[in-house]
Amino acid sequence: MGRLEAFSDGVIAIIITIMVLEMKVPHGDAVDSLRPLIPVFLSYVLSFVYVGIYWNNHHHMLHVSTKVSGAVLWANLHLLFWLSLFPFATGWMGENHFAAMPSALYGVVLLMAAIAYWMLQQTLIASEGPASLLGAAVGRDWKGKLSPLLYLVAIASTLWVKWVAQTLYVLVALLWLVPDRRIEHALHDRKT
Repeated sequence: MGRLEAFSDGVIAIIITIMVLEMKVPHGDAVDSLRPLIPVFLSYVLSFVYVGIYWNNHHHMLHVSTKVSGAVLWANLHLLFWLSLFPFATGWMGENHFAAMPSALYGVVLLMAAIAYWMLQQTLIASEGPASLLGAAVGRDWKGKLSPLLYLVAIASTLWVKWVAQTLYVLVALLWLVPDRRIEHALHDRKT
């Protein structure tokens, strides 16, 4: 499990590094020269928060898992693939001031990352059995079910009112910003 977590941590660190490198230094020394970078910076902040959320929850999920199968390795790579597209989607959306098509692609990447995370979670539960600590901790997972629906609404809304999509992307991030305590509670309950 340690190698899987270390590899994933390394890939996530590289993703964050690539995202920050996409922010170009402006020409000029006046505060006004920063104004065109505001959309780029805002999209970076949102993506940084999302990558942080995935890293945090991924860490908690692997912390309670004990078995690594081939299926778990591939499911983890699937998640890392979608996370690795964050820098491109983030850069395109920010550079184009949250235009419809880049915002829709950003939503697709968020949606696919959410699906990949769910698949990894289910693969880990299947590997360890439904009575596993992770299986008990996940429970009904209302946030995991609500997030993809909100992403779909956001993607569709980019065609009509682009700020709705951005608002929904922020809303989902806020839902997940507080670390998922279900795993910590399950660990505590099992120890007592």
